Amino acid sequence: MLHTRISYNSCRNRHCPKCQSTEREKWIIARKEDLLPVSYYHVVFTIPEQLNPHCLQHPKAMYNILFDAAKETLFAFAADKKHLGASMGFIALLHTWGQNLSLHPHLHCIVPGGGITTAGQWKATRSKGDFLFPIKQMSTVFKNKFMHKYRQWLHENNMQITNKLRQLLYQKNWVIYLKQPFGGPEQVVEYLGRYSHKIAISNHRLKSIADGSIAFSYKDYADGSKTKMMTLEADEFLRRFCMHILPPRFMKIRHYGFLANRGKKKLKILLMTNGKIPAAPIKLNYKQVCKQLLKFDVDECPVCKKGRMITLLNFSANAPPSMEIIKEIKRQIVHK
Repeated sequence: MLHTRISYNSCRNRHCPKCQSTEREKWIIARKEDLLPVSYYHVVFTIPEQLNPHCLQHPKAMYNILFDAAKETLFAFAADKKHLGASMGFIALLHTWGQNLSLHPHLHCIVPGGGITTAGQWKATRSKGDFLFPIKQMSTVFKNKFMHKYRQWLHENNMQITNKLRQLLYQKNWVIYLKQPFGGPEQVVEYLGRYSHKIAISNHRLKSIADGSIAFSYKDYADGSKTKMMTLEADEFLRRFCMHILPPRFMKIRHYGFLANRGKKKLKILLMTNGKIPAAPIKLNYKQVCKQLLKFDVDECPVCKKGRMITLLNFSANAPPSMEIIKEIKRQIVHK
């Protein structure tokens, strides 16, 4: 018996829940080559919800300001001899959603616990505790840098905000969340895999689609991270999902300092100084990624698990061919 399966080309859209698996694995392979044998920290920069309306109307500008303010905050503390006195590098990943698909712009930053001195030597952070730099001081600096850039952008675009909103933003405590350092490079890679190519909601969280409503699971962090169910009308679900579609060609993952492309030479020297010989880049095609990393053989028959799938027919980006054509091709194969 012949089993037929139509395999559609990937849409390759970064917001698609089905098209990110292989790209995520390829990205993680590349990041493994950059791992240093040092402690890594997880820092999250969040902006107040009062800025959400501007994020919806001007996402590219607002998210660029968020990236720049976070970068300048980390670089300022790293350059300060009281805290480090060296040039640092980090990876920043933009997420714009909460578990219930509400708008919640924030940056996840993965930061090595040290930097490169002017003499080209590695210097570890001075912190003896759990965190990279003093959190309260970082929050204040981040707020001031963001607000300076934000007000400058408003001025350049002949826009204004009310005095009440401006005062509220300055008076508010801006949240910077610093987790304890990762246990080792392996945990860093595992974390990157969960967050690098994540989208607003994955297929496994969708529980039912019926009668014009969509039910999905979410974690309620305000109630002890309990898993709960939420049901939304289809229009409202789509509205919430569409809030997280980024502008075309917007870079949601950015590398800074010695982790940026221009710093790769310094990074390789640093790796060798720390006793790690940079390996040759690993290049896998999508079939190899699926088989080796995702444990899924795309050529294996999904029914008998023994036979191999072969290509019977290619068709253009329209409707698939009729079943009569497919049956005729299968009949010819059987008779051969």
